[in-house]
Amino acid sequence: MASWPLGGQPPVRPSSSLRLDRLSVDALVAPLLLIGLWQLLCLTGVFPPQVLVAPSAVARTLQEMALTGELQRHLGDSLRRLLLGFAIGAFAGMAFGATIALSRLAEAVLSPLFLALWQVPVIAFVPIMVMFLGIDEPFKLAVVAIAAFFPMALATFDGIRGVPKSWFEVAKVYRLSLLRLIRHILLPATVPAVLTGLRISLTRAWVVLVAAELLAADSGLGQMMEMGRQLFQIDVVLAGVIVTGLVGFFLDRGARWVESHATRWKSA
Repeated sequence: MASWPLGGQPPVRPSSSLRLDRLSVDALVAPLLLIGLWQLLCLTGVFPPQVLVAPSAVARTLQEMALTGELQRHLGDSLRRLLLGFAIGAFAGMAFGATIALSRLAEAVLSPLFLALWQVPVIAFVPIMVMFLGIDEPFKLAVVAIAAFFPMALATFDGIRGVPKSWFEVAKVYRLSLLRLIRHILLPATVPAVLTGLRISLTRAWVVLVAAELLAADSGLGQMMEMGRQLFQIDVVLAGVIVTGLVGFFLDRGARWVESHATRWKSA
């Protein structure tokens, strides 16, 4: 048996639940300090109420909008557009990334244009898309799909190109069909890169969607904030900012959780 100095007991390591509780408490420090500073600035009158609304007033506004169902309506419209547009863009991005990764000809023909368009902010496409699609649902879905397409294509391309060439040589020796090659070699090998691309695409699509709704939309969180700005309802604007940040935070955390559990086999 191991002996401990001074006849004491061996140190007790904190359990995982206690560490998680400590991390949860630590994560609340910065938001609470920010809310406290925000409330203090409102009480001291550094900024007039027309410019900065107290957090208590924003909380009341959120409660009222939730009771009337207005908040749920705008949030539901935004999330529906996000999920549908993201599914379209992510699937197209994976297909495109796989194509240019597996075909040298496709890479030579398509990658220069792809990389050039990748450097253009998605919001820069908004005026053109409004001209062709209007401000109805197809426009907002297209914005989300474009935002998700590029990171997903790059992640898929990098994942496939990261597969060792010897694996393809083994597949050639065993004469694996394309479907079996994808199922037994490419999919398992590219899961980490693809999941990272999905997480980045999802959060990027959410930011771009809210920005697009600010510019041209008839519903959604972005439109809610824009209407609040036009009516000088700063509490509504700040309420939209808080909800947008929380949704983005939970989307990222949820995607990270899926990513960590789906790639647990790598550390096994």
